[in-house]
Amino acid sequence: MQTTEQQQVTALILAGGRGSRMGGQDKGLTPLLGKPMIEFILEQIAPQVDHVVINANRNLDEYQRYGHPVISDSLNDYQGPLAGFAAGLEHSPTELMITLPCDGPTLPHRLVSKLLEALQSDDADIAVAHDGKRLQPVYALMKRSLLPSLHEFLANGDRKIDLWYPKHKMVTADFSEVAKSFNNVNTPEQQAEEEEARLSHQPLNREKESV
Repeated sequence: MQTTEQQQVTALILAGGRGSRMGGQDKGLTPLLGKPMIEFILEQIAPQVDHVVINANRNLDEYQRYGHPVISDSLNDYQGPLAGFAAGLEHSPTELMITLPCDGPTLPHRLVSKLLEALQSDDADIAVAHDGKRLQPVYALMKRSLLPSLHEFLANGDRKIDLWYPKHKMVTADFSEVAKSFNNVNTPEQQAEEEEARLSHQPLNREKESV
């Protein structure tokens, strides 16, 4: 990614969940057409950013083989995406960090640049993707300076993204023209649907599940 020093971005791939709806499988390592799902994400996000960090709480050796730093939550017992956000901000080598889930194998080509444009145009703290119908809260670009606020929020026992975001200046970026890029693979049924769609080259129009 060609950026100035002030615009360098680190991508945080969130692979630290329980995978409950996937029968306990580690979703980032769940195969899609024979390839771990995280590989699809790495191929698409790496050209858009300067650094990549993987947030995982198990199978650390498997993730480390991709050659990127692998970090775990500092909170125990799978505390959710915000715990991953905190770990990412703690280790981000850049002032800006973009988050994305390990179960979304298709990314918009301009995910980072559009979020960056939205963030800078409004001098915001957080820019979040919007698919035209709803917010996609785990596709977000944020400033590392938000870490103290996030630590305080988590220390109070709060875990909901939609309660933390409003504490800061947040803007949205419109991705309605590529809304299908936010389809996720959360269950074995969706895994099968995604594989069938890729084999037939027909993108799914599945409703995004709430986080």
